[in-house]
Amino acid sequence: MPKKTSINSEEIKALADLVKESTISITELTEEMNRRISNPPGISYGFVQRIVNGISSLVFRTIYRITHLVGLGVEKSIMQFGPSFDTKVSTEKKDIIISVLNGVLGDYLVKKKNPLAISMRFRYQGNAVQPEADVINSIYGQKVNGKILLLIHGLCMNDVQWTRKGINLGEEIATELDKTPIYLHYNSGLHISENGKSLNTVLESLIQNWPVPVTEIIIIGHSMGGLVARSAYFYGEKDESKWTSHLKKLIFLASPHHGAPLERLGNYVDLALDATFFTKPFARVGKIRSPGITDLRYGNIIDDDWADFDRFVKRKDERIHVPLPEKVNCYAVSALIGRSEGRRLKAQFIGDGLVTKDSALGFHNDPEKSLNFKYANTLTVFKTSHLDVLNSPLVLEQLLYWIKEDTDSRR
Repeated sequence: MPKKTSINSEEIKALADLVKESTISITELTEEMNRRISNPPGISYGFVQRIVNGISSLVFRTIYRITHLVGLGVEKSIMQFGPSFDTKVSTEKKDIIISVLNGVLGDYLVKKKNPLAISMRFRYQGNAVQPEADVINSIYGQKVNGKILLLIHGLCMNDVQWTRKGINLGEEIATELDKTPIYLHYNSGLHISENGKSLNTVLESLIQNWPVPVTEIIIIGHSMGGLVARSAYFYGEKDESKWTSHLKKLIFLASPHHGAPLERLGNYVDLALDATFFTKPFARVGKIRSPGITDLRYGNIIDDDWADFDRFVKRKDERIHVPLPEKVNCYAVSALIGRSEGRRLKAQFIGDGLVTKDSALGFHNDPEKSLNFKYANTLTVFKTSHLDVLNSPLVLEQLLYWIKEDTDSRR
């Protein structure tokens, strides 16, 4: 029986705020589009046109006022019910919806201090794991040991979604190889480097409060999660964080090390819409997407890759190259929807549906930017989508083999 949870009044209010703000944004877009169509450049308009514009302006102002009043009414109605409602919803579905909202609008939720914004935390079986020895012991009991297996989810996802079609890579590996699995839950709409710095901080706190001495850390990152792991290591080395000395293996599952074609396409669409007088208002729609998404254009993992630039302006791949950690065994898995690599064009531009093989395996047109995984440390699976990597028996078998290898060996 799936777990159920109450709908929190603060969460309902937060959703109502999003609906209200979305309605206002759409109305603003419609008003601007109406203004441009009614008043094209280079054409003068007379008395009748001024009347039409005045009526239109009145209509839009009325919509704004009604939207604000409805939002205020919803808020007051919600507060009458107290902190929660009797209605129960699936905890898993609720988490999925909130994770998607954070992936698409994560920075906006943080800016507006919306309660739906996810704060980075560790979780196990959907429950928060505070970095305190007593809490960790109460959650894991006899299963806790000094060999930590950390799993980091991808864009618009959450820690519970590591279970797919009855398979959970973390649980399977932990059981087989005697590790303690722990899952990261984070706002995937923030910049990857922001999440990387936060992970560096919370992971350092975790190992300092782990109830037994930490002897090894193994990280598995799916999709964006792999980039967050690379970013965390970069900032961990910079800060001389102790957890980096315990990191033995870093495994990337379909991670877009050099970006994803869909985000690059999204950037081209932005530019096309922004190029003409009549379509320019619609460019605002594309610019709603979060920094986490736009970081995936080329695979930004440090602040310097985005801090001084407009993320919606077309730029070449000018990232500062961050190589793989020299003292850590690094592995990469790529997937292809097709049955083989025979169709190069399909493998190059479609890959697993979101990430190409070259990006997942760290290949770059500029050899100096390639990540140079050892051939024996890579795997490509076929007839497998971006998400199916999580439940692939072949991937599980390969991960077990890689993790069993001598952790003292180096790349």
